[in-house]
Amino acid sequence: MTPSELMVATPHGEGRLVTHRARSPVATLLLGHGAGAGIDTPDLLALAENLPRHDITVTRFEQPWVRAGRKVAPAPAVLDEGLTAGASRLRTRSPLVVGGRSAGARSAARTAKRLGAVGCLALAFPLHPPGRPEKSRLPELRGARVRTLVVQGERDTMGTPQEFPDDVEVVVVPAADHSFRVPKRAEVSQDDALDVLVQSTLEWVVREVVGNVRRL
Repeated sequence: MTPSELMVATPHGEGRLVTHRARSPVATLLLGHGAGAGIDTPDLLALAENLPRHDITVTRFEQPWVRAGRKVAPAPAVLDEGLTAGASRLRTRSPLVVGGRSAGARSAARTAKRLGAVGCLALAFPLHPPGRPEKSRLPELRGARVRTLVVQGERDTMGTPQEFPDDVEVVVVPAADHSFRVPKRAEVSQDDALDVLVQSTLEWVVREVVGNVRRL
């Protein structure tokens, strides 16, 4: 099904929602992009193209700074305001999961509770700057205060899966880096790596989001 697009006015310019709709959605996943690329990264596309067939609507939010052609992301508070404006234009009756990759994952964690989300999906969460583990952003992740899944590349220089505490649910993408790219000689292919991301997200949404909502 062809995705729908909606332009969104934010305090910092025009953003864009791109939605891949499920026929009978049991959940809606709102995804923000990273600070170095827009909404067409392989991980976000893999979720958008595959989850709707499993009854999960996926909406990607393009921040105003990308639409304006700027190369450097603005301050975190500006990103949060953009994501909040995008979320306000969603029309869904299904449970909301807010997520994103890298900087988008940080923004999702910071805004999840106030957006009324029941879950947070953190792809390639930048636990710390490269080579600076003492600059931990773990409090930011914990601040989501909703059910949270971290999907992390095994070779992510901004936080390997082993650096997260045991009480954080983490899925490891074998051989993958911060962008979920895998070396050509790795035992897993690039398609395999993205499949781990998609299948683990699907399983978690069904188990922790849809399942818990239905039990309420």
